[in-house]
Amino acid sequence: MTAVAAPSVASLVQSVDWLAIAPPTIAAVVALVVLVTDLFLGERRKALLGWVSVAGLAAAALALLPLLDGDRSTFCLKTLKGEQAACSYTADHFTLVIQFLVLAGALLTALLSITGIKDAKNTPRALPEGEFWFLLLSSAAGAALLPASRDLATLVVALEVASLPAFALVGIKRDDRRSSEAALKFFLSSVTATAVTLLGVSFVYATTGTLHLTRIATALTHVDGQFHTLAQAGVALTLVGFAFKTAAAPFHFWVPDTYVGAPLPIAAYLSVIGKAVGFSGIILVTVVAFPSYADVWGPALAALAALTMTVGNLAALRQQATRAYSAVRLLAWSSVGQAGYLLVPIAAAAYSKDADKAIGSTVAYALMYAAVNLGAFAVAALVARTKPLNRISDYRGLYRSRPLAALVLGFFLLCLAGLPPGIIGLFAKVTVFSAAVDAGLGWLAVVMAVNVVIALYYYLQWTATLFRSAEGEQGVQRIPAPLTAAIGLTAVIGVVLSGAPQMVLRFASTGLF
Repeated sequence: MTAVAAPSVASLVQSVDWLAIAPPTIAAVVALVVLVTDLFLGERRKALLGWVSVAGLAAAALALLPLLDGDRSTFCLKTLKGEQAACSYTADHFTLVIQFLVLAGALLTALLSITGIKDAKNTPRALPEGEFWFLLLSSAAGAALLPASRDLATLVVALEVASLPAFALVGIKRDDRRSSEAALKFFLSSVTATAVTLLGVSFVYATTGTLHLTRIATALTHVDGQFHTLAQAGVALTLVGFAFKTAAAPFHFWVPDTYVGAPLPIAAYLSVIGKAVGFSGIILVTVVAFPSYADVWGPALAALAALTMTVGNLAALRQQATRAYSAVRLLAWSSVGQAGYLLVPIAAAAYSKDADKAIGSTVAYALMYAAVNLGAFAVAALVARTKPLNRISDYRGLYRSRPLAALVLGFFLLCLAGLPPGIIGLFAKVTVFSAAVDAGLGWLAVVMAVNVVIALYYYLQWTATLFRSAEGEQGVQRIPAPLTAAIGLTAVIGVVLSGAPQMVLRFASTGLF
């Protein structure tokens, strides 16, 4: 028996490419370091945990640089000849771009959080620092793992590692009923979506006998006729969980209440990193695993895109400037509308001969959206320090009290609207529009054009509010360095990208897979 079992055991032993898995691994290790260190630090020194987290996220982002030389894979199955047959982790160009987006976005979120935690200290709504940083780093590690995942099991695990800490982060404001309610809504709807996704994954596995994306793509081309309906159901159900993460309608209902109930930096995190997780998952399962079932997911994603952008923009249009938290609600509904635009090129990939080009449009748009939306939330965090209800009307006269902050926010809003001088926003929307037209989805391009016009109203209305005369005296406080850094970094990125928008598309679409 020993002679027979020995080769089988030996085949399970693999060499791990530690360089390839370094970015998510560093984030995970720093999370554990923060959790343990928190036990030995006094209250006065716990602010160090925030800076350790920032340093850890910066180190994880820098770990991407050695991977630019070429694709690397690990955790691979091998043939009898010792050749790689399928891998569970691949660090290709697509992976690196999304990991950069995730880690840079988490880094900016951490800078916002340092100020938010400090402001809340010694108040009834003080946040537990050790737990906060551990959860943020854990979620970032899962989000960085997901774009590298090349089998459905790893994909689902990465999705949950990114999501579970996020539930706790949303509800981390103790004794805050709104925060607890938001976390509960987020958790229940997410768990339901995950259950549906796992059902879809089980259907796909039943029809193909494998979980590796490349092998699924091959197996689905010759599914037995009696299993064809089961395979179609598996494809559709697998997309549900990722559609939830992107806040695509009708899976968007958790967004406004969750963003309002969560700490503002976490709302910013969910609006960017949460979407990056969802969209990278959708791209992997559709373009890599299910290309032969494009007739199933293509029309479904096109319909989702049209519905999502319409629902998001119409809801944002109805926000009242004097309502409590209306600024956060408008950004929440705006993010739903932006999710619709991001879905357009993925749907177009089902009809396009060059799927890489179409997917590149989504990735380029995601990079633009991440920078400007995090910047908008950063300015919202600045205003919330003196106006905690964060109404749109609270931004009236911001140019007089904080001219630079007003100009930066106005620039971000114009980028989201797709108007000059926010050239990067205009360029991203034209790229997405072109992807729809090139794929023959003229009707979807028309729907997008109508929605862009609708969005102009509420973006321009908020921008105009910044320059109107203020009602009463405007209190001015010194801006903390981390918050200044977050606003400054996003502003510089937006201005640089507006000066060379083609650089984003080239970076995002060159040899994705």
